[in-house]
Amino acid sequence: MSHYKLTAEDEKTHKPTDSINFNESVYVNGFEPERRFGGWMRMGNRINEGHAEAQVCLYLPDGRIACQFQRPDISHNDGFAAGGMHYEVHEPLKKVSMHFEGELMVLDDPNLLRDPKKLFAQAERVPGKASFELTGVSPVHGGEPLTGSQETMYGRDFSFGHFFQHTRTIAHLEVGGEQWDLDSFGWRDHSWGPRYWTNIYFYRLLIANFGPDRAMMLLKITGRDGVTRRHGVLQIDDQYEEITDMDIITEWTAEKDPKTIHLGVRTAQRNALMEGRVIQLAPLSNRRKVGDEVLKSRIAEGLTEWTWDGLEGIGVTEYIEFLENGEPVGYPL
Repeated sequence: MSHYKLTAEDEKTHKPTDSINFNESVYVNGFEPERRFGGWMRMGNRINEGHAEAQVCLYLPDGRIACQFQRPDISHNDGFAAGGMHYEVHEPLKKVSMHFEGELMVLDDPNLLRDPKKLFAQAERVPGKASFELTGVSPVHGGEPLTGSQETMYGRDFSFGHFFQHTRTIAHLEVGGEQWDLDSFGWRDHSWGPRYWTNIYFYRLLIANFGPDRAMMLLKITGRDGVTRRHGVLQIDDQYEEITDMDIITEWTAEKDPKTIHLGVRTAQRNALMEGRVIQLAPLSNRRKVGDEVLKSRIAEGLTEWTWDGLEGIGVTEYIEFLENGEPVGYPL
């Protein structure tokens, strides 16, 4: 396995650097394969910018999406609590929870997410709650690099430290007068360091669970220099196998969104063929101004069902791509 520095203390927040874009974030998810629903939440502290990013995205059983994207003010990086969201560590490197209570936007047509101005002006708004309790079913992978030359998973201009874990996820969701309980599996991560979403040229991040003893986290990332790196693990029983190679072929919709994913993965112990189908897509975006230039990225977050050696799984697929002249730079690869 790759070597990183990681201790139980890394579950706590870290001392911010002087970088204006220092970010420390936690992310949790959980999905149920039978009803094909679930969701994710993320909180990112941008203390040097004076705000957090509090994000909720729930894929409901009938195909609707309930979501919220806020930038609440914060004055410290001592924990994760803002905008109706809070995160707790109950047992370091093993058990955490994240909770949200506040207004949710409910979308019959998730394409409204393509136009943030329209989204915030037109979306139906209802009171909502989301509670995720996560317990590790795998080791924790990652941490801080041990040397100055060691590459981090996403690259040092996106996060310096990063660790993740597959989990059993128990969740309770309330959207308006409706509610659902979920008892299945998911994933969580924690990262810290400088981050702008537009620093990513393009990547494909694939996360899924196939029960308590099979899971994957796979990343193919390409930089502006054209160099592509492949990272990730397969969970087999209660252990991780790091990948040694990976190929991805994506079929696309007319809107240039990922639709079907054909995946070949190799570890030192095995070869694996997988196929994913995006069930519901949340087409998100990010933009920031640099001088007179506005930089934009698309962030496609897809609820995805998978098959692997006769096993059925479910998870989330994230395609991030920088936009040049309005076009995603990784399409159609």
